[in-house]
Amino acid sequence: MESLLSTNFPDLELYGRGKVRDIYRVGDALLIVATDRISAYDHVLATGIPGKGKILTQLSLFWYKFLEDLVPNHLITGDINEYPAVLQPYREQLYLRSMLVRPAEMFPIECVVRGYLSGSGWREYQQTGSICGVTLLKGLRESDRLPEPLFTPATKAPDGEHDVNISVHDAGQLMGPTNVELLSDLSLMIYDRASRHIARQGLILADTKFEFGMTPQGVVLADEVLTPDSSRYWSQTDYRPGGPQNSFDKQYVRDYLTETKWDRQPPAPALPVNVVAMTQEKYMEAYRRVTGRATLEG
Repeated sequence: MESLLSTNFPDLELYGRGKVRDIYRVGDALLIVATDRISAYDHVLATGIPGKGKILTQLSLFWYKFLEDLVPNHLITGDINEYPAVLQPYREQLYLRSMLVRPAEMFPIECVVRGYLSGSGWREYQQTGSICGVTLLKGLRESDRLPEPLFTPATKAPDGEHDVNISVHDAGQLMGPTNVELLSDLSLMIYDRASRHIARQGLILADTKFEFGMTPQGVVLADEVLTPDSSRYWSQTDYRPGGPQNSFDKQYVRDYLTETKWDRQPPAPALPVNVVAMTQEKYMEAYRRVTGRATLEG
């Protein structure tokens, strides 16, 4: 299987390109296409992970359905047979890796929920004893479960830069305290339901981030949802607090890049076949365990 690293649909208006997704305008809707691009340390790598975009899209569609009674979303359809005629010539590229969505005015923050002390939250705790202005108990270890999940917003950084953790107060300055309170409540409710679901599959949701937008019908959940690119999934069986955990994500890629002593400046090194294969399997294992499905087609 080859990686799809970029799309080019001459008949469509390109709306934007992110690290992973290409977005096109289709009438009053947007077409989101998840490519197989993979990024690390804020750089898109030259080597893709075959099928990764399909896994991300199908996981997001699963969670949209699972959460639809809790929070509305911007999905119109992910069924290629329901796409308009203008998209049908591109069926092969769009199959399983795309969705049509309603445009939304996106809120300017990433809605991060942390149930465990890891990643940038762990680094901040080591320096200040707090995360995003929330003071935590002393003596916590890396990967420890927090007394309760925390809503820790972050600014959306331009491509090539890190998101920046901010306090709830600062988020309120950006978009109003009422909006922040609403997004915090929604984020924590989603995290709780998702955590309980995957716990039955032997997984831990250490942390995750959501994006929300505003439509004429109200606030909607948007973009990718609870994928290995936006979430830290751990195995309950392997969980050992006191250090980093094995994650169902791009960990093999980060480990390899660390071994190469890459200075994190372009160009990024290519990935060897074994790293690509192990990373692909980790993403697929996350999909199988979260959804209970053996394949992407159910």
